[in-house]
Amino acid sequence: MSRAKHRTSFALDEATVRRLRELSRTWNVSQAEVVRRAVQIASDHLESQAGEVRERLAEYRAAGRLAPDEADAYLRRVVEDRRDWGRQP
Repeated sequence: MSRAKHRTSFALDEATVRRLRELSRTWNVSQAEVVRRAVQIASDHLESQAGEVRERLAEYRAAGRLAPDEADAYLRRVVEDRRDWGRQP
């Protein structure tokens, strides 16, 4: 386990706190470690999805169904949209 370099506080609803505590007990780790693992899992999932999208676009390009500039424009929109997700209330 890594040493904490940043301390933070979260306001969580009761159901989330209950789940956090359950995972902490089940995995026999601290609640902070549960959060670290959850963030890593979510990040890995997003990267995997992005890779799948890139692969599909490459297949479309190879089959002549999607022009490279159209694919690049689509990927830029996806990146911008995902960046904006974190800013939405």
